[in-house]
Amino acid sequence: MPTPASGTPPRALRWAVAGSVIVMIAAGGLFYYASQLAAAKRKVHGNEVTVTIHPHSCEPNALTVPAGFNSFRIVNASERAVEWEILDGVLVVEERENIAPGLSQVINATLAPGDYAITCGLLSNPRGTLHVTPTAASEASARARPAMVAFIGPLSEFRVYLSSQGNVLIKAVDALSQAIATGDLAQAQALYVPAREAYQRLAPAAQRLAPAAQRLAELDNSINARADYFEKREQDPGFIGFHRLEYGLFEQRSTQGLTPIAQQLQANSVLLKQQLLAQSLPPEQLVSIVARTLHNLADTRAGSGEEERYSHIDLNGFAANLQVTHKVVDLLRPLLTKNNADLLRTIDDASAALDAELDGLKTAQGFNTYDTVSAGQRQQISHKAKALADALDGIDPALGLSGL
Repeated sequence: MPTPASGTPPRALRWAVAGSVIVMIAAGGLFYYASQLAAAKRKVHGNEVTVTIHPHSCEPNALTVPAGFNSFRIVNASERAVEWEILDGVLVVEERENIAPGLSQVINATLAPGDYAITCGLLSNPRGTLHVTPTAASEASARARPAMVAFIGPLSEFRVYLSSQGNVLIKAVDALSQAIATGDLAQAQALYVPAREAYQRLAPAAQRLAPAAQRLAELDNSINARADYFEKREQDPGFIGFHRLEYGLFEQRSTQGLTPIAQQLQANSVLLKQQLLAQSLPPEQLVSIVARTLHNLADTRAGSGEEERYSHIDLNGFAANLQVTHKVVDLLRPLLTKNNADLLRTIDDASAALDAELDGLKTAQGFNTYDTVSAGQRQQISHKAKALADALDGIDPALGLSGL
């Protein structure tokens, strides 16, 4: 006869029910954790300003934020990689390059009160405005600024450095232009390298032209802009300067049609030196110009190899950027030794580490081309550049030069 049904469920069923309850509890816990994490992120980024870049405009293109730390999420709704910049006059305060189509990136910026300009993708797109309102903290900081006497020497010596490096650039571009004019492709390719290195030693300061020189606001773009930021890319008539020469010499492997572009670069190199010497450089920007360059190297240039995409001499540019960084640190070394010797040691260690990384990619003939540098090696360059840039960010607070 069949066994009478018991009121107790079979053991397998009891285990199944228990397992389901555990899964439900775990799922609930995970959901709660995810919700809390999302809420925390929303709280952290609650003041994040979103800017959407369309093919020919930005939305919004007029912003107002309080002085201090601000986050901007830049959404690329166009069909090409773009950049977005905050400009103080023609000084690039912060930027994000190579934002891929359909993606977004965040720019964090500590801003002093005032009016700034913002770029919007293509260089031909209309610029926007960014108004930064004062706060109690920013006004208190302005009242507490230190005496500038201690910085007269470093700033004067940096001016001498800019003058000498400007002469190097002019001489190197002249030689490059002559080789192009004679149609000597091999010689022109060889001379492109020292000319480009000379520019990269000036590049941090070159992007900080005096606000009074508004008529020259596009000078650095004329010298250094890549094809990405022109409507017709390499075929755009506005695409001139170093990278147009690079494209002709290394991609097209020809000097044809490059003579007028080289001559314009000669004139712009002379003009660049003049403007660098005409500008006044506040002491707090002496460090920020090189720190910003290294942050850009770490965040974008080291990984993509986009800076010298036709010639692949990116390592030469990185080393030149590091040379001007060494110069700035050495100028401030006596002040740092007195005010924060520990920070100076951190900077020196980070600088030596990046130097060693780059030196490891050099042969007797010079630096390796960047297309032969592995992803792992590029990552190491990025990490070490970021470590140095982060250390440099500590100099202004250590010397009482924090803007806010």
